[in-house]
Amino acid sequence: LLYERHGEPSAVVRLKDLEVAKLGDSDVLLKMLAAPVNPADINMIQGTYAILSPLPAVGGNEGVGEVLEVGRRVAALKPGDWVIPASTGLGTWRTHGVFPEEALLKVPRDIPVLCAATLSVNPCTAFRMLSDFESLAPGDSVIQNAANSGVGQAVIQIAKASGIKTINIVRDRPDLPKLVERLMALGADHVITEEMLRKPEMKDIFKSIPKPRLALNCVGGKSTTEMLRHLQPKGTMVTYGGMAKQPVMVPVSAFIFRDVRLRGFWMTQWRKEHSQDQESLSTMMDTLCQMIQRGQLRAPACTEVPLQDYRAALEAAMKPFTSSKQILLL
Repeated sequence: LLYERHGEPSAVVRLKDLEVAKLGDSDVLLKMLAAPVNPADINMIQGTYAILSPLPAVGGNEGVGEVLEVGRRVAALKPGDWVIPASTGLGTWRTHGVFPEEALLKVPRDIPVLCAATLSVNPCTAFRMLSDFESLAPGDSVIQNAANSGVGQAVIQIAKASGIKTINIVRDRPDLPKLVERLMALGADHVITEEMLRKPEMKDIFKSIPKPRLALNCVGGKSTTEMLRHLQPKGTMVTYGGMAKQPVMVPVSAFIFRDVRLRGFWMTQWRKEHSQDQESLSTMMDTLCQMIQRGQLRAPACTEVPLQDYRAALEAAMKPFTSSKQILLL
């Protein structure tokens, strides 16, 4: 799926037949199996993301492929292995591709294909934010908005496996009970709407669990200001998205009297900074793959779309209140 200029995805992305590049000594030929449509993919096509691929570009930063053939200098991969991208900008919305060995990470073949296809962005983001900002112990709590997003669903499951309680904020919607039930089934401790953040009932939640030391923000605007009010003194709020397209507003009192910390997180930047630190990366990937194998981490709710129906997938990915991730089957 190629785009030659930036603009609205349904207008600029098209399906095109291309020759597969020649296999170099350090290259790997992949048959792509599945690749999701993430918000960052849409923003890159629109030309609004912090990093943009040189044009013309193949869309997609995430996915899973099977190795068909390897160059003679490739040591760590063999035909039949499953791999995911090691960093962004690979261009995963394609049936086949030739990539340098160092651009790929091997994953176990015994994990579900949808888990592998959605592993390198959202679960990694959730894992890092839960690990890198506060040292959380079993019994501690975390509060997050956009709890039904891909990252939100991963946060719920990873926290649950570590004994950490989650307070999950979602926007009110017609099928709210169904969404609450689904997040509770993933291991959420509390699911509340943005409106409830201001209500006295919030006190009831904190009778059974401590106030959160960590808040995860993917929205911005009023929702974030309200969430911040429930953070413990000296707690940290990490912003990793801005779905409301509004700034984060913080009352001065939160800084002075509660000394809260505001941080940001971008998985692409983390990978850049740790590119020489293979151990951090492999520890994280091993932990996440083991959680998948133990049934503690599932793929987000997905809608599987054949490649030729890509327009429907792009349009669905841009609709508000989407609780299902569009996955292109390649």
